[in-house]
Amino acid sequence: MSKYDIIIIGSGLGGLECGTILSKEGYNVCVLEKNELFGGCFQTYRRKGHLLDTGIHYIGSLDEGQMMHQFFQYTGIMDNLKVRKLDENAFDKIYYKNREYDYAMGYSSFVDTLCKAFPHEKGNLLQYTTLLKEVGSLISVENLKKGIISTEGMKYFNTSAAGMIAQITSNPDLQSVLAGSALLYGGLREHSNFYEHAMINNSYIQGAYRFIDGSMQVASEMINVIRTNGGTVLNNSKVTRIIVDNNQVQGVEINGTERIDSKYVISNVHPKQTLTLLDKNRSIKNAYISRINSLENTYGIFTLHLVMKEKSYPYLNQNLYLHGDNDVWYDKKANMGCTTNCMISTQASSRNSDYADVISILTPMYIDELSAWLHTLPEQRGEEYKAFKKEKATQLLEFIKSHEIDFTDHIEAMYTTTPLSYRDFTGTCDGSAYGIIKDYKCPQVGFVSTRTKLGNLFLTGQNLNVHGALGVTLTSIITCGELLGHEYLAKKIGHA
Repeated sequence: MSKYDIIIIGSGLGGLECGTILSKEGYNVCVLEKNELFGGCFQTYRRKGHLLDTGIHYIGSLDEGQMMHQFFQYTGIMDNLKVRKLDENAFDKIYYKNREYDYAMGYSSFVDTLCKAFPHEKGNLLQYTTLLKEVGSLISVENLKKGIISTEGMKYFNTSAAGMIAQITSNPDLQSVLAGSALLYGGLREHSNFYEHAMINNSYIQGAYRFIDGSMQVASEMINVIRTNGGTVLNNSKVTRIIVDNNQVQGVEINGTERIDSKYVISNVHPKQTLTLLDKNRSIKNAYISRINSLENTYGIFTLHLVMKEKSYPYLNQNLYLHGDNDVWYDKKANMGCTTNCMISTQASSRNSDYADVISILTPMYIDELSAWLHTLPEQRGEEYKAFKKEKATQLLEFIKSHEIDFTDHIEAMYTTTPLSYRDFTGTCDGSAYGIIKDYKCPQVGFVSTRTKLGNLFLTGQNLNVHGALGVTLTSIITCGELLGHEYLAKKIGHA
């Protein structure tokens, strides 16, 4: 029977980051992944010789001196990553009411560019960007150097994103444009908090990049680091039980048979799923289990991957956000089954920097639309499921055409994924794209601590604090800080 210092359940970004940090700091770690492919939302899969990204289409804060760059520097993988900086004049384009609005990189450019469309809003835009910077500075390399992982931002968690934007400007069109990329965090008008909105938008305005030849390289590089440090990373190893004895986690059982022991366990899967794996114990109370089970998840994503004919369509070094009605926020009641917004992202390839190889189109979708196939497995969902996906893809392409963007003559092949794909291949509850909703009306309810009442069981991943690569990285640092000391780890990363 194997024994490790730490077992980590799940090889999504949070699991691999924890494995990388802890193996660097001398722990003997074992990361367990239930699927064939590692990486969670950083997975890249291959179709017809083309790489298709699962969930990460661009990443922020990647310039030198910024948070993601600093973390990747500390792990030792930054120099190995192939990345391309997005168009600094328009890394995102928001299509709204038959007009295009550009998000420029750098705050003065961001304000000046939007002022061309909203000349009387300069003061309000300056106020908006000041708030974004204020929230962004709560997580900074300067803070890490002082031994601080993150400073208190509770007032922003308690503030509605849509409400704060409406306070800043009374211009309804500018309100919509500033919320135009809400798809990035599963944005919902009734729930989304300003902390999340500001943290994510700040990181992209700082420095937005795309991975060349797929986001999987991040996972692969971290796995290399873990193995180089003597750690173990195993695929096809589904954790079927977390073993508890005398109110201490003893280890896990994988694939219903093999037992692996450890001093600590870190779960990177949804807290709800973690609780179903756990042996009965006196420490985790029923009230906690009920609270976790009652938490609502964000919507999922329907993705249409277009493999383009060779040298047929230009590579776009920006992301497009298309909105079809007057509300850029997705509304389940009003919008379910319809296409009302989407994001279009061209994948960067080293084969050709002038033409698009693969274009990914993402639109919100709840798992409720897929109720007929809830109890099916991949590749076994039948012809009706294929027909449903084809119909959805057609609807999406028609929606894009209504914005005068027509890919029809340039498509060689199409591939689709639904929230069921997310559920089965990245292990997210309900196929949710971003995990637990952080509702500004009662943020404490949605917060899940990295610590549990079992002293040697910890949690990590996107369900705990903030969504996205930056939020998951922050959470990984907090989780590992429980074992290494928060101040020690912050300084180590800050001075890397």
